[in-house]
Amino acid sequence: MSSHHFVKEQQEPAVFILDASQIQFDQISSLLEWVPTVLVAENSLDRVLSWGIKIDVILASDTFQEENKHLLEEQYPVKFLTATLDTALEEGLQYLVASKHFAAHLIGIPHLKALELESKTEFMDLTIIDGDWKYYPVKSGKFRKWFSESEIHIHAKEGLPIEIDNENGKLILPISYTTFLEVPEGITEINSSSIFWIGEKIR
Repeated sequence: MSSHHFVKEQQEPAVFILDASQIQFDQISSLLEWVPTVLVAENSLDRVLSWGIKIDVILASDTFQEENKHLLEEQYPVKFLTATLDTALEEGLQYLVASKHFAAHLIGIPHLKALELESKTEFMDLTIIDGDWKYYPVKSGKFRKWFSESEIHIHAKEGLPIEIDNENGKLILPISYTTFLEVPEGITEINSSSIFWIGEKIR
């Protein structure tokens, strides 16, 4: 390992890997190009290490830390953060907020957890990668984007009314458990009185 390493200034979105089992390296390699801070939960560590990427923080139980002290040297300057599988997401996000990261990609968490993360979106920009889908919040409630003809997913509190405007016309509908929307090529505008998340297929 080279004795010099990049000084990270938290300008790049952190990459926080909670579950790598459904993720291929090529899905996230572009997120690593600018040497972001990388956090990994212990259950995904072996898979992520096999990708040969530099890890900064390992979220792990006391037992795991005790049994894997060698990682502190092999992955220097890595640090351990104590967490269980149930608390890893919260502990990792608290660490990122405290260390003044302004954005993070969350890899391998169910998009259904997005609504639980809304208090964190006040402090940082979050993107969720769940399988083949990428989700990001529209905090202002106003969204406008050019799409090729495709399917998107709108995720928000059940029953939240949203207004959709594109080549197909104008539509107002309440969000249900899974609101998938076929969008035509061109600009789609989506407006609501509250935060919602947009999901796009990434491959």
